[in-house]
Amino acid sequence: MTQNPPELRPDLANASLSRDIRTGGAIRPGQPTIGMVSLGCPKALVDSERILTRLRAEGYAISPDYSGADAVIVNTCGFLDSAKAESLNAIGEALSENGKVIVTGCLGAEPEFITRSHPKVLAITGPQQYEQVLDAVHTAVPASPDPFVDLLPARNVSLTPRHYSYLKISEGCNHACKFCIIPDMRGKLNSRPAHSILREAEKLLESGVRELLIISQDTSAYGLDRKFSTHRWKDREVRSHITDLARELGQFDAWVRLHYVYPYPHVRDLIPLMAGGLILPYLDIPFQHSHPDTLKRMARPAAGTKVLDEITRWREICPDITLRSTFIVGYPGETEAEFEHLLDWMDEAQLDRVGCFQYENVAGARSNALPDHVPDTIKKDRWERFMLKAQAISEIKLAAKVGKTMEVIVDELDENGVATCRTKADAPEIDGNLFIDEGTENVSVGDILSVEVDEAGEYDLWGKRV
Repeated sequence: MTQNPPELRPDLANASLSRDIRTGGAIRPGQPTIGMVSLGCPKALVDSERILTRLRAEGYAISPDYSGADAVIVNTCGFLDSAKAESLNAIGEALSENGKVIVTGCLGAEPEFITRSHPKVLAITGPQQYEQVLDAVHTAVPASPDPFVDLLPARNVSLTPRHYSYLKISEGCNHACKFCIIPDMRGKLNSRPAHSILREAEKLLESGVRELLIISQDTSAYGLDRKFSTHRWKDREVRSHITDLARELGQFDAWVRLHYVYPYPHVRDLIPLMAGGLILPYLDIPFQHSHPDTLKRMARPAAGTKVLDEITRWREICPDITLRSTFIVGYPGETEAEFEHLLDWMDEAQLDRVGCFQYENVAGARSNALPDHVPDTIKKDRWERFMLKAQAISEIKLAAKVGKTMEVIVDELDENGVATCRTKADAPEIDGNLFIDEGTENVSVGDILSVEVDEAGEYDLWGKRV
């Protein structure tokens, strides 16, 4: 589960800060302040940013700590039972430290579940219910804007570093995967029109963003619900289709990275855009498993064999493509033979970046009722064996990069001048890093540098500036 960077979480931030750290503006005397804890995936983070941007436009300041906030919003995750437990803990901590707590997000779709543990929360709203969140804030902490100062924020409130930003292109999902309750919480696919996305991208780049991370629940289905309608952008018509959108985003001077892409046949049309340098040669594809029987029990819209054929085609078109994915082990009914099939599939697929989860029941998921649930000890054993396989593949792939020159983006500089960077093969927080430990005197966060790789580990690289 992804959380805000520590310096941006009100429960972890420096309590002595007196500035609105997300907008850079000073908090004026008497200005109402709101804190935010954002749990879950990047899609939830975008929701948090939208809420805070609206509040900032109404004259609220964003507090960096509990004690400095007049109320705290907790944006929750409800995808797994472990995520629900973390959300409940975050709500309890906010209540203990502040007392005025408004709950929103995916777990907000189950208000009784929250109130059983925390009956003192002020309000509970579900995901994407921005207006209800604002109403709850208005009730708890009435706005008191200064029209000369507060009502025109210089830029959107961002919970990520200024040099990269998540850009959500759609909500919801049309799939009915048995282990997932996202469609129940966030509804069916609801795509934004292309010109709206491009306008937001343009504003983000004007504010200093160097990398756009494109997210949705099913990025490759973007525009299907709109019947791929066209919209006017600048001097041309743009179709609401992922290929057309990616081509337009590639016209901007920024890295463009695609997340949550299902391997539909039309995805191959994106690969030439990567080979041509318009978007990053990177695909984040949630394969989840390889065995056809497991995928059938999951009700996944893919088959393992066809995926291997597609991967081969992608690499023929763009040899430098990076493939990241996530998998579930211990799914109900998974036999040892099915798991071994997954390990063999990994040997063939040679994915660059891999995450793995042990299956968990989720309240409301149809997979709960499947027979032959796998014991926890076997799930843990399979997870460990899978991760050893993934680690070995990663180590070999990274070792092959030693001696190569590549572009990196700088994410952080520490007090010793060590720069933490990412290559085009690395998304923030979920993939590896490249470290530069000398020659960074004139380097700033957000810079894009050329680096020669001189050392490789299991998941990270080290290099020197060219």
